[in-house]
Parts: sequence; C-alpha cells; structure tokens
Amino acid sequence: MAKTNRELADFLRRARSQGDPSRAGLPPDGRVRRVPGLRREEVALLAGVSTDYYARLEQGRPIVPSPAVVEALGRALGLDAAGRAHLQDLIGVTAAPARRRPPSVQRVRPGLYQLLDALDGEPALVLGRRTDVLAANQMAKALFTDFEQLPPRQRNYARWMFLDDDARSLFVDWADQARAAVESLRFEVGRDPDDQATIALVDDLRARSPEFDQWWEQHRVHQRTHGSKRLRHPLVGELTVEYETLSPPGDPDTTLYAYTAEAGSPSKRALDLLASWSLTSPRPGPDRPRPKPS
Repeated sequence: MAKTNRELADFLRRARSQGDPSRAGLPPDGRVRRVPGLRREEVALLAGVSTDYYARLEQGRPIVPSPAVVEALGRALGLDAAGRAHLQDLIGVTAAPARRRPPSVQRVRPGLYQLLDALDGEPALVLGRRTDVLAANQMAKALFTDFEQLPPRQRNYARWMFLDDDARSLFVDWADQARAAVESLRFEVGRDPDDQATIALVDDLRARSPEFDQWWEQHRVHQRTHGSKRLRHPLVGELTVEYETLSPPGDPDTTLYAYTAEAGSPSKRALDLLASWSLTSPRPGPDRPRPKPS
C-alpha cells in the first residue's frame, strides 16, 4: 500500500485554514463560514483543479501534481516563497531530484574557520543541518553563549533557544526569535522528512517545551536569510543586531550567520564594548584544537 503523505496533508489543511477569502478575490456566496479560512472547493477553484482532486491531495493520497498545479496551489493558498518551496518539497516536484542528506557528521572546512577568525570584530556563527552549531567566533560566544563548552548533543541553536533560561532572558523578542527557529526547522523537515536526527530533535523539543509544541502544530515555515535580533545583554545592555546568511558553494547544508550593527548607533557602541572585553582574553593560535563534531 502506498504511503500516505501526512506532512503534506497537515500543511495543506493548516494553510487553507489561514487563507483569507476576501484577499483571494472570491465573491461572497452568502453561506455562513463555520470555520476560518478557505473551503476545499474554493482552493480547488482558485487553483484550477477539481474539488475531488484537491481533497485527495489534502488527504495525503499518493498523487504527484505537475509543477504548474503546485504553483497554482501556492497562489491559491497565498503562500510566500518559503511556503511554496516547502510545498514543493513535500510533494516532491522540486526542480532537481530529491536529495537525501548523508548521515555522516558535518565538518567545517578550514577556510570557514579562518573566515570566522577574520570576522572577530563581528559575531559570526556557522550552523549546519537541523540548526546544529558547528562553529562560532569569539564575538559570537560573547554575544550568545559558548556553544563549544556545551555537551556535543546540546550544541544546537533551536535546543538552546527553547531549553536554556539564559537564552530566554537574552532576547528581548524571544517569542519572535523562537518561533522563527521552529518555522525554519519545519522548512528543513520538508526537505528531508526521514532524517532521524532531526526527528529525534523535534520529538525531544515537543516533549520538553510547550511553546515549541504549540508552534510546531501550526505548521508554518520560514527560511531565514536575513533579519534582526533584539537583545538584553548582561554586560553591555540592550542592542539590536542585523544578520545576513551565506551558504558556501557546494555545501548547501552549511550556513554562515554574520551579525552587525549600524555604524554610530548605540548598538554598534555596545558591540564595540563587547569586543573590547571579549577579544582581550587569551586567544589560542591558528592550530588550536577544534571541538569534536557531535
């Protein structure tokens, strides 16, 4: 018997429940809406497919729509770029054949370590699959936490965000940042739903954090490419940092996060003060031992 696509079924139902009939351009039909969002037949109408066909998709039936139909469904449901990409991943109609991630341990290239050292005036992190923290420079350790001092299993950004009390007090906008971490993890699960390490991480966080469990159930997705974070640092006070992300060519599972503050701003002065404190501590040489990958 063909496997039911439960992730797809859940995502479609929740996306439909969040749809706005007035924004979708649907004329009022006089019927009372018993539940919020769009009806199945309305999504089907907007996507140009039959109600029965859409219903089978929403039930997770083993059917694969054409790329044109997937694009039409994304428009009908009002999905953003991350949502459309997630829908494509769940259905399996990405431009390239589906790629299974290797189970091997991720390692950071020596050149990336050198780049982190060169950015020591600014905080920078390297994240891998499922938000594992693979490397951090001195400034990132001073701004967030020293992930290298944590047990290997705990060197994970989402785990730290939800399960560490210091993280909750560090972020002024903790709820926004934590929810973005959930939505990013949801996006990654869509790319490889059978990755056992990711499944174990999600199960653990759902069991230990009510907020994570609540936001995970909503099945929203987000792909972090840039943004800002508001912090209340115990040493330098409140500051806001902007971040940009870069993925090394040939290594899409590794992402560099670089954090900066606007020149001349109070946040920049706070970062400079933090740098003067953190970079005066003894620093090992270029051949310093690196943390063993988890």
